[in-house]
Amino acid sequence: MIYIYNDFGGTHTTSLAAAYHLRKLPTNRVLTREEILHVPYFNKLEKSDAGRIIFHGKDDEGNSVYTLGRRSSKLVVPALKNLCQILEEQFQIDEKIIFSNTSPTVPFAMTMGGFFSRGLKIDFIGVPLLVAGAKKSCLNIYNLVQNTKHIGSSTHSKVTVIENKNFQA
Repeated sequence: MIYIYNDFGGTHTTSLAAAYHLRKLPTNRVLTREEILHVPYFNKLEKSDAGRIIFHGKDDEGNSVYTLGRRSSKLVVPALKNLCQILEEQFQIDEKIIFSNTSPTVPFAMTMGGFFSRGLKIDFIGVPLLVAGAKKSCLNIYNLVQNTKHIGSSTHSKVTVIENKNFQA
């Protein structure tokens, strides 16, 4: 199975989701500043990384975990879903692919932090806001990951898109 966590920038909630999925973060408490800032790719990607599917590792069951920054395009995930379906039909690929949208977990502080840090390159304002937003949303992101894994293991569809609207920030 392939999991692809996606959102606008692909560097904050998606990176945290991938780290939770791969059991690289504690799950029983709010994360510390240091834990957040040491998550691979957290606040590291640039606009030029948009559309790049980034491999984070394999989970305990051998499933691949990726992240994707799709920017403001609402067409990226449907196009990728369609491409996956075409490839599965043409080449008889027998692999489930799960697209999970982490955008609903983004609190306002993280939105502003990303704008200041990634957009304007003003880290002294952006990073503290990102950390505050990550602390606020980390347990929600963990729950989103658990839900994503549950849907992945129980669905019979080859390609599944999960919008996660019930995980509002």
